[in-house]
Amino acid sequence: MWGFAVPVPVAFTELAGLSRQERLEQLRRRMAAVPARGESVTEHVPLGEEHDSRGVLDVPPALADLLPRRGLSRGSVVTLSGADSLLLGLLASTTGAGAHAVVIGRPRLGLLAAAEMGAQLGRIAVIPDPGPDPVEVAAVLLDGMDVVVLSLGGNSVNPSRARAVIARARSKGSILIVADGHWSGAELRLDARVIGYDGLGRGTGRVRSMRLVVQAQGRAFGPATARLDLQSVDGRIEWVPEVGAEPAERPGNTAAIPALPAAVSL
Repeated sequence: MWGFAVPVPVAFTELAGLSRQERLEQLRRRMAAVPARGESVTEHVPLGEEHDSRGVLDVPPALADLLPRRGLSRGSVVTLSGADSLLLGLLASTTGAGAHAVVIGRPRLGLLAAAEMGAQLGRIAVIPDPGPDPVEVAAVLLDGMDVVVLSLGGNSVNPSRARAVIARARSKGSILIVADGHWSGAELRLDARVIGYDGLGRGTGRVRSMRLVVQAQGRAFGPATARLDLQSVDGRIEWVPEVGAEPAERPGNTAAIPALPAAVSL
């Protein structure tokens, strides 16, 4: 159920070994073949708010209560830490709603689980090796992709450079998701931790569900948390609230919640 790699159409070839100009030209040629940004993407505008032309991209329904707009706002930067299932779930929900995404610098990201969550693999491009400057590659791809996932491999990005990329994401209406590194100035920080499994040792020989605690915190709202199950239902992985768990803490509730890891800073 978990962690098996699955082949996906690779829209961008590896960029290592190319000159800077060659990398940029190849990225722009490939982006020209991607359908118009936001095609068929559902927008969610809360009652009473003005319509935002940039829209909001879907997240798994069980995570929606953690976020003020119940999704990922276009033009924003999100940092992720913890279990890969959270990233896979976001890829599934956004591409399942029609968005196009690219994953930079994660050659071993298993996408079978994303497909089982509903991801449209034909809308996910991968760049396993972006070359010496993955941040530049991400900045270029913000011009034409709905979602750009950037893995920093534990590295940090200079705050002044991070601000420039944030401004680019905002102006292009794209979402940048940063994982495995230090990035300042993100609007939203998400962390997922595995707290248990069901199925192993009960005669099944495989994991049937996985329990997670997911925490969200933003510049505009206080910590929020939810306990969730990832369950296999009729061949599909569903995100559901954990049985017996308290309802998700709503954004803005500043009650004491265990601090997020310091590995990814705002």
